[in-house]
Amino acid sequence: MNIVYLSLGSNLNDPLLQVKTAIKEIPNSAEITLLAISSLYETPPIGPKQPNFINAVVKIGTSLSPLQLLEAMQEIEKKHQRERTIHWGPRTLDIDLLLYNDQKIDIERLTIPHPFMHERAFVLLPLLEIEPTLETPLHGTLSKYLETLADRFDIVKVEDPPLIPKVTPHA
Repeated sequence: MNIVYLSLGSNLNDPLLQVKTAIKEIPNSAEITLLAISSLYETPPIGPKQPNFINAVVKIGTSLSPLQLLEAMQEIEKKHQRERTIHWGPRTLDIDLLLYNDQKIDIERLTIPHPFMHERAFVLLPLLEIEPTLETPLHGTLSKYLETLADRFDIVKVEDPPLIPKVTPHA
C-alpha cells in the first residue's frame, strides 16, 4: 500500500461543502483507503482577487500508481465542475498530490513532491496537523518551513476534522 497526501481547496459554490463532499468521494474505490483528515481551514487566495479558500489535507493508502491516482482525483474535480481557466484563479475544487511515499516524480503531468508545498501555509498547516514530524525527500522536515511563512497567521480553522466515512464493501 502506498501512502499519499492530498491537499484539497475550494473557493466557489459553497467551498466548505465542496471540500467535505470531495473528502467523502476520494475513497470511492477499493484501491483507496482514507487514513486521516485534517481540520478545514479558511485561507486567503494566492493570485488574482477572489474569495477566500477552504483547504484541507487527507492522508490515503492506495494501490493506484501516481498517474492513476492523478486521473482519479481529476475525475472528482470534474464532478465538481472544475474549470481550468485562470492560473491560480477561483475554483470549485482543486485536489493536488503532495507526496506519494518518498518518490520523486517530475514528468509533464505530475511533479511529486508538490513543487510549492513547502511555500504554502495553507498546505503545511493541515498537513502537519496530520503528520507533525513529516519529512520529504527534497525538503527534509516540513515544520521548519511553516515557522517562516508569514501567511500562516491569516489562516483560520473553521471546522474540526470530519469523521472518516465508514468503509462499505465495493461491488
